[in-house]
Amino acid sequence: MPLSEFDLIQRFFSAAGHPRDDVVVGIGDDCALLQVPADEQLVVTTDTLVEGIHFLPGCDPGSVGHKALAVNLSDLAAMAARPAWVTLALTLPAADESWLTAFSAGFSSLARCHDVALVGGDTTRGPLSVTVQALGLVPSGGALRRNGARPGDLIAVTGTLGDAGLALRRRSEGVAAGEPGHRLDRPQPRVAAGLALRGLASAAIDISDGLLADLGHICSASAVAAVIELESLPLSPAVREAVKGGDDWTLPLSSGDDYELCVTLPPENWDQAQARVAQTGVRLVQIGRIGEGSGIRCRAGDGRVTAVTANGYQHFRRS
Repeated sequence: MPLSEFDLIQRFFSAAGHPRDDVVVGIGDDCALLQVPADEQLVVTTDTLVEGIHFLPGCDPGSVGHKALAVNLSDLAAMAARPAWVTLALTLPAADESWLTAFSAGFSSLARCHDVALVGGDTTRGPLSVTVQALGLVPSGGALRRNGARPGDLIAVTGTLGDAGLALRRRSEGVAAGEPGHRLDRPQPRVAAGLALRGLASAAIDISDGLLADLGHICSASAVAAVIELESLPLSPAVREAVKGGDDWTLPLSSGDDYELCVTLPPENWDQAQARVAQTGVRLVQIGRIGEGSGIRCRAGDGRVTAVTANGYQHFRRS
């Protein structure tokens, strides 16, 4: 007998995620009821992943479950928020039990890693898409935002850039993605790094649409300019090999799906910030400086400076 909507929820999602004492009412009622501490602010984000746009048809369902949650936790990380709860809206062409088992496992594993409770959502029939709403907590006034960068601040990023873009490029060429494929399919949200930077960074954003586009959002919100030192960009061996011997820096600058953090910091906070982030197992690398004016410029190793357009992926851009 085919699974009903309620059977599907009970079997695959009723126990997903990490149990929390601040969930007064979770899955099974009309709404979730959550206890928010009086001295904290609620941080809310929502992302939708659509088959053929955000993940390739036939992608491993465990990776889809992981990534659907990871991209939302990455947004919370950028605001130095501690993840707490999520909701899940799942649109399926059919109630495929093997697909749901793997999807739920990928989603739940990451949720448990970050002490996140799944507290509600919806299931419906249609083209495959996944919408997650993530809610986190931050001490009142303690959230990192995009509008705090000031001239003289350092620009830094966590991890390495361009791996997901390289994996997508390889797959589109019919070549095995190798290690970069893991970065594309199962990105690791930098939640601990975001918490470590609270009180030290002046602005932050997660790198989802590419470094240029996302740093551009900080520059626009803060009314400042930025200079990126290309030779300082942190690259994995695979990406470094891909850009070696040429001037095509597209992978680390524009390919997107990195889900690293880009932050700005007053110089006097650099040593402490780098040390704190290192304790989370992630590198924080300085890649440039904030200046007066507007726009982003890139400086090559030979000193040449080029103004660049900070375009990222846009769903409704006309071709």
